[in-house]
Amino acid sequence: MIKVTLKDGKVLEVEEGKNVLEVAKEISEGLARQATCAEVNGEIKDLRYELKEDCKLNIHTFESSEDGKKAYWHTASHILAQAVKRLYPNTKLGIGPAIDNGFYYDFKVEKPLTEEDLNKIEEEMKKIIKEDLSLERSSLPRAEAIKLMKDRKEDYKVQLIEELPEGEEISFYKQGEYIDLCAGPHIESTGKIKAIKLLSTSAAYWKGNQENDSMQRVYGIAFPKASLLEEHLKLLEEAKERDHRKIGKELELFMTHELVGSGLPMYLPNGAKIRMILERYIADKEVALGYKHVYTPSLANVELYKTSGHWDHYKDDMFPPMKLDNEEIVLRPMNCPHHMLIFKNKTRSYRDLPIRIGELAHDFRYEASGNVCGLERVREMCQNDAHLFVRPDQIKEEVGRVVELILSVYKDFGFKDYTFRLSLRDPKDKKKYFDDDKMWEDAESQLREILKELNLNFYEAEGEAAFYGPKLDVQIKTALGHDVTISTCQLDFLLPRRFELSYVGEDNKDHTPVVIHRAILGTFDRFISFLIEETKGAFPIWLSPIQAKILPITDSQNEYANELLIKLQAKGIRAEIDDSNEKIGYKIRKAQLEKVPYMLVLGAKEVEANAVAVRSRKAGDIGQMPIDEFIAKIQEEIETKAID
Repeated sequence: MIKVTLKDGKVLEVEEGKNVLEVAKEISEGLARQATCAEVNGEIKDLRYELKEDCKLNIHTFESSEDGKKAYWHTASHILAQAVKRLYPNTKLGIGPAIDNGFYYDFKVEKPLTEEDLNKIEEEMKKIIKEDLSLERSSLPRAEAIKLMKDRKEDYKVQLIEELPEGEEISFYKQGEYIDLCAGPHIESTGKIKAIKLLSTSAAYWKGNQENDSMQRVYGIAFPKASLLEEHLKLLEEAKERDHRKIGKELELFMTHELVGSGLPMYLPNGAKIRMILERYIADKEVALGYKHVYTPSLANVELYKTSGHWDHYKDDMFPPMKLDNEEIVLRPMNCPHHMLIFKNKTRSYRDLPIRIGELAHDFRYEASGNVCGLERVREMCQNDAHLFVRPDQIKEEVGRVVELILSVYKDFGFKDYTFRLSLRDPKDKKKYFDDDKMWEDAESQLREILKELNLNFYEAEGEAAFYGPKLDVQIKTALGHDVTISTCQLDFLLPRRFELSYVGEDNKDHTPVVIHRAILGTFDRFISFLIEETKGAFPIWLSPIQAKILPITDSQNEYANELLIKLQAKGIRAEIDDSNEKIGYKIRKAQLEKVPYMLVLGAKEVEANAVAVRSRKAGDIGQMPIDEFIAKIQEEIETKAID
C-alpha cells in the first residue's frame, strides 16, 4: 500500500500501481466522471498514470483549473485531427496543442480548407464523440516509433521523434483507427466531450518558422456543457465588437501599412491626440511626485546589454546587432541600462536618494510577424518607464508611493476590478533567471514583507518575475473577463551591482543602491488598445479626441457655429464643426458613430437665444442650454475626469 495525500490534506492508503482515475473513483464517482488530469508531486499527469510510491495528488476537472481545461481541449484537438484524416486521408498532421482559449491543429493540406469543409469536419467530430472511443496510451522505442509514423506517411511526426533527446519516452495515444504522437495528458474517451465548435482557420508555418512549410491551422473550442459553449460564443461576438483594431479603423485612431512594416502602427490625428493627452497626464503626475525626466537614445552598444545581463537573458527578443565602424549597435528593448548610467554620471550622497528618473521611452522588441496585433503587440513601443534609486531603508516607502500612484491613476480611469500579484522566479529555471539564490531569496522576502506591511491583498505567482528580480504586477480584469497586466513595480538588487553603482553613505563609505523599476501605464500602445476595448471607443470625456461636435441645421447657422467653435477652443475644449450639406439627423448619427461625448445642435432658436441644443452620447437629448452654462458643465466633467 502507498499513501496518497490529497489537496485538502486527507491521506488515502491505496494499492501500489493503481492509476489516477481509479483513485478518483475511490474518492467519489462524481469526481471520477469529471476528472481530466492530475497533479502528482507537482507534475501534470494523465488519468492513466500509475501511482507507485507515496505522493501528493490533486485531481483536476474542467472547472477546477487551467490544466484541467487544457487536458480536455487537448483531447478535442485529437478528435479534430481524426475527423480531418477521415475526410481528407492525404492530409499530413503537424501539431495540435491546447491553448488558453481552446485548441488548434496544424495540417498540411492538398487544398485549403473552406468554411464548408469546416462544417463537414465539425459534423465528423460529433460522430467521433458519439462513438465514445477510448484513448489508449502506449510507448515505443525510437526505431519502432519512427517506423510507425513512416508507415502512416506522417513526415512531420517523424521529424519530431528524430528531434527528441536520447532516452526520452516516446508515447502515443490511440482512439479507434487514429493514432498520434503525444505526451498527453488526455481524458478517458471521446464521449466525454459534450459540446464542440470549430471557430476559424489561419495560415501557419511548421514550427512557427517562416522558412518551413506552410500549413493550415484550424482553431476550435469544446465544453462539458452546451450552455458553456453558448456563453463562450456570445463572448466571442462581444470580443469582435470590442476588437481595438476594428474600432481603431472606424474611429480613425491608427493604421498600419505593409510598406512601413508588420507591428509598426502609425497614429492618426485622433489616436495621436489620445496618446498626447496620456503622455502629458502621467508626466505631470510624476513631476508632482519628484520625478526627473530624461531622454535617452533608442540605440545602444551591445556591450551595454552584456553588462546589464539582458544580452544573456533577453537577446532572442531583441533586433539583431548592426555593425557600425568598430561598434555593434542594437535597438534597445528597454531603457533601464541607460538610467543606470545616468545615476552613475556623478557622485551621489545618501542625502540625494531617492532619485526618481522617468522617461517616455521608445523601445523595440523582435516580435514574430504572427504575434503582432494592432497596438497590443508591436515591434516599437513607448513605455511609461521610471527607475527609483533608493537606500535599503527607503524601499518600503518608495514602493508604497508607487502603489499610491497606481491607485490614483486607476481612480481617474474608473478601474475597479483588479488584483495585486507578487511575481516570483521559478527557482528551477536557471536559463530565464539570473542564477543567484541568495539575491533572489532576499529580494523576494523583502518585497513580500513590504506588501504585507502595506496591507495589500496579493497572491503569488511563480515564474512571472523579471530575470533580475521579483515584482508586483497589477492584474486588471477586462470587460471580456481576461486578466491583463498594466502596472508593475520591480525590486532589483542585481543591475546596481552589475553597473557598480554606489552612493556615499552617512559613514563616508560607498554603498550600493537598490533600484525600483516601475511602469504605471505600461506601454502607451498596449494601454490605448486596452482602453479602446474597455470603452468600445467611447472614451471618457477628458480623453476623447473630440469632446463636442457642433452641428448647424442649415448654412444660416454656420457663422454662429464658427463663433461657438472659437469660444470653446479658447476654453480648452476640443471641438469640431460638421458644416456638411447633410440633414441634421445624418449629422447626429455620424457624431454618435464617432463616439463624440456631446453634440451641439444649432438652429434658428439657438442663434436667437445665444444657446445650444445639447445631445449626450449617453443620455440623448438634454435640451437647450446657454453657451456659458454648457461650457461650465463640460469643463467640470473634464476637470473631474468624469466617467460615463
